[in-house]
Amino acid sequence: MDLHPDMAVKEQVRVLTENTAEVVNEEELAAKLRKSRETDRPLKVKLGLDPSAPDIHLGHTVVLRKMRQFQDLGHEVICLIGDFTGRVGDPSGASDTRRQLTEDEVRENAQTYAEQVFKILDPERTTMQFNSRWLAPMTFSDLIELASHITVARMIERNDFAERMRSDRPVYVHEFFYPLMQGYDSVALEADVELGGTDQRFNLMMARDIQRAYGVEPEVAVLMPVLEGTDGERKMSKSLGNYIGVTEDPGSMFGKVMSISDDMIIRYFQHLTDVPADEMAGMKEHMRRREVNPRDLKVKLALKLVSSYHDADAAERAEAAFAEVFSRGGQPEDIEEIDVTQMLEGGRVWIVHLISGCDFASSNSEARRLVQQGAVSLDGDKVTDPTQQVLITDGMVLRVGKRRFARLRRG
Repeated sequence: MDLHPDMAVKEQVRVLTENTAEVVNEEELAAKLRKSRETDRPLKVKLGLDPSAPDIHLGHTVVLRKMRQFQDLGHEVICLIGDFTGRVGDPSGASDTRRQLTEDEVRENAQTYAEQVFKILDPERTTMQFNSRWLAPMTFSDLIELASHITVARMIERNDFAERMRSDRPVYVHEFFYPLMQGYDSVALEADVELGGTDQRFNLMMARDIQRAYGVEPEVAVLMPVLEGTDGERKMSKSLGNYIGVTEDPGSMFGKVMSISDDMIIRYFQHLTDVPADEMAGMKEHMRRREVNPRDLKVKLALKLVSSYHDADAAERAEAAFAEVFSRGGQPEDIEEIDVTQMLEGGRVWIVHLISGCDFASSNSEARRLVQQGAVSLDGDKVTDPTQQVLITDGMVLRVGKRRFARLRRG
């Protein structure tokens, strides 16, 4: 085990707290790191993963990259798949009760995590755990014991619950179990550190309380910023359509990075790359003085990210394709062909169904918005009426936004 004996604890704390939103608290982290060196025992660093949505996007990697820093300093990383808590659903940020997942749904979603997290984490230094291992065998007596340590007043301090109660939306008793079970995970694992986004603060603070109640030294909570999506406003989310997936093809990833607003460039560099702080400060100053074209910085960012999740050759090809399509007003040479025969009635299809059917929108409402925003065209002609039934000819090209093309085929 390499705990970097030549790296002073003070410097380790600096590295591990850099770019964080909050650490509860730094003194405890320093003490744990010091003890780790003295006993030659790596810290157990926990990250809980909710298997309700198995696709990992760049927003998730903000936390995963911090986990990798702990690994690089010789500590043990535990990726905890919440296959049992996933049946309840995390109420964080939820305005309504989340649908309970079945065991099969949870297991199916969980299977996709490993190959995605290992794009950032070192598989040789990562342990994958499932919390059903200790939560499923719990008896009702065990649950009563767990619940006895937390008051109802403490539970309804949670903003999500309080807001729903104020607006007369229901909060079900089983939802109180989620932070209790997540806290007990830290007891079972004897976690020294837990990472999460700022939206997980309540859960992580609850874990510290529950560890104390069970006589376990409380973990340090490392809270990372929640990254905005490509719209620059809302949390990156697949359901909002503003995400960049870590398994997306190089062209899509490159194009989505190029679509971010100029004021998000430095924030993405800061949380998604290893570019040194002084270099980012220089970029920011050059942008302020208008000494650099923001587009050039986006290209640099896109190249770095595509190279990280694919390779340098793929990044260069994606850049060339982007330049051909968008800088010179052309179309990609290799456009995906989609058979739309089953969608047609009399050769026509509702434009909203066409967009959704080609997987260019996650819902009909999103497809309507794209049409209304003027982001949809057929053979170069814009479609602006979301109620329109369009006539489809064989070989017609559908374009949605700046990056998505499909050549439509009909039988």
